[in-house]
Amino acid sequence: MARARPMLIGHRGAPRERPENTLPSFLRALELQADGIELDVHCTSDRVVVVHHDEIPRATPPSGRLAGKRIDALTFDELQGFSVRGLALISTLAEALAVIRGRADVFIELKGAAIEREVVEVIRASVAPERCAVHGFDHAQVARARALAPEIRGGVLFDRPVADPVSAMRAASALDVWPSREHVTEALVREVHDAGGRVIPWTVNNEKQAIAFTEMGVDGLCTDFLPVLRAAL
Repeated sequence: MARARPMLIGHRGAPRERPENTLPSFLRALELQADGIELDVHCTSDRVVVVHHDEIPRATPPSGRLAGKRIDALTFDELQGFSVRGLALISTLAEALAVIRGRADVFIELKGAAIEREVVEVIRASVAPERCAVHGFDHAQVARARALAPEIRGGVLFDRPVADPVSAMRAASALDVWPSREHVTEALVREVHDAGGRVIPWTVNNEKQAIAFTEMGVDGLCTDFLPVLRAAL
């Protein structure tokens, strides 16, 4: 019997067509019929949750005095002077969720330290909080977010072989396991499924690999190439 197609999750939106982690990128991912959108968040010094990958803006600042400063050392007003590839501003998480409007699941990676309370507040105030989840490499941070908001799904990220994915998942009070693509195995998928969890490999941009993972029964594929994977599957 054929496997069900896994969710196709736009990695930072549609980064091959629009500046990653920006509103145009998320809108393009929706146009490409993404089932989910993955994005990254930090907090500014005045505790505004913003969408960006690196702790130091990967963008052009308006003046030299802001160059090289961390997001958590900048106010939101200061951050508004940065331009991603000269095409888009760094948005707030609230703006991103308002644009997505429940049309796709939103997987929010916690990048900044000690931002879980602010992220939870933004999710709860959004149009479709039930379609949001948090995940991260800091599994203790994910556990704290889940303690604050048990209704928000949690996930744990891995960039190395996973000896005991179920224990890691349970320790973080999570239900999603996000292994890097080179560390996905049939055993891992089976163990996580037996424990009631989901497996979402990242970042899967190869058609053959996507098909192989689908045959293993993964639940989602985080990708830069939504149209390519949709056609392959």
